Amino acid sequence: MMSACSESSWPSYRAGACLTVDLDAIASNYRFLRERVGRASCAAVVKADAYGLGVEQVAPVLEAAGAQDFFVAHVDEGIRLRSVVSENARITVLHGPRPGVANDCLRYGLRPVLNSLEQIAIWRDEAHRVDVPLEAVFQVDSGMSRFGLSVADIERLRENSDLMAGLKIGLVMSHLACADMPDHSANPLQRARMLEMCAQLPSAPMSLAASSGIFLGSDYHLDMVRPGAALYGIAPNHVGPNPLSAVVRLQAHVLQVRDLLPGDGVGYGMIYRAAEPRRIAVVAAGYADGFSRHGAGQGCAWFEEFRLPLIGRVSMDSLIVDISDVPEGRLDADMMVDLIGSRRSVDDVAVAAGTIGYEVLTSLGHRFYRNYVGKAESSEKAIDTSAQNTR
Repeated sequence: MMSACSESSWPSYRAGACLTVDLDAIASNYRFLRERVGRASCAAVVKADAYGLGVEQVAPVLEAAGAQDFFVAHVDEGIRLRSVVSENARITVLHGPRPGVANDCLRYGLRPVLNSLEQIAIWRDEAHRVDVPLEAVFQVDSGMSRFGLSVADIERLRENSDLMAGLKIGLVMSHLACADMPDHSANPLQRARMLEMCAQLPSAPMSLAASSGIFLGSDYHLDMVRPGAALYGIAPNHVGPNPLSAVVRLQAHVLQVRDLLPGDGVGYGMIYRAAEPRRIAVVAAGYADGFSRHGAGQGCAWFEEFRLPLIGRVSMDSLIVDISDVPEGRLDADMMVDLIGSRRSVDDVAVAAGTIGYEVLTSLGHRFYRNYVGKAESSEKAIDTSAQNTR
């Protein structure tokens, strides 16, 4: 259960808003997903600073929960991750080795995903240079047209085995384009195409499902699944209730309470005008903190049992909510309202903004005081993180 941010703990009092991250919920989500996939191994995707929540805090919790495989997007993310997980953790870099960085992968024990013949050549040349077989992940394009080897690429590899000389394929992976839509016809087609392409490569474990793909059923689990967003509480699809535990709570301070008269305009462009007397609160969070201007009129905050509709445009550093339904004197300046919490999830915020939970989570700003609760909770870590995020 996530606790509210302390009103008096130093230096949280200086911040306009507080983001609480429940590390126990992340560990619980990992264990839930691992149990769901049975004999398949369950990796953990911690790219983009663990989806914006802090890889230094999140990755050790996932490793303690049983994760042995971690995926990041870039080599520098892998280098950063290597410093906070054990030497036994396997780190795979999704974007592979760019020219000139193959040696960095070796130095920090990073396994690259090879997405093209050019990347295969880079890693093969590195294997020849060190005269040691090097492990890699091969990605095949099963239909998303984003990353991976094409059918023609695989045919070239079959015709000339020297192109893979010195390489050991530790995993063959692909990625589903429509996994969040369980009934989409592309899902079984991509699975079938991946299996056909894998049959043309040396035998190796296979991985197709990420977060949403896990919920398509055991046919999609293969040898490894790679959850990312699901670890952080984002719903895998829109079919039924979200089975995952909420991970974040975002509270922001009220900066000012104001009374509106009929006809008064609010915010830039004055797109909202009061039709009757209203009471409003200016809240210390804006689009610089990850709250999109788009769809703001569908958004809200919460205070206790009261829904507080967003009105007017979201500004860079503030937004405005209607607090007319709150009894006068119950919500005053410097008190906090919930922007994300038990009554309004990350996915709810995303729907209002016309986007997805992934974007909301990874866009959450670094001006918040960050409060980590759970097994890995540490007052020293909280202070250090806040000091970095309020510079």
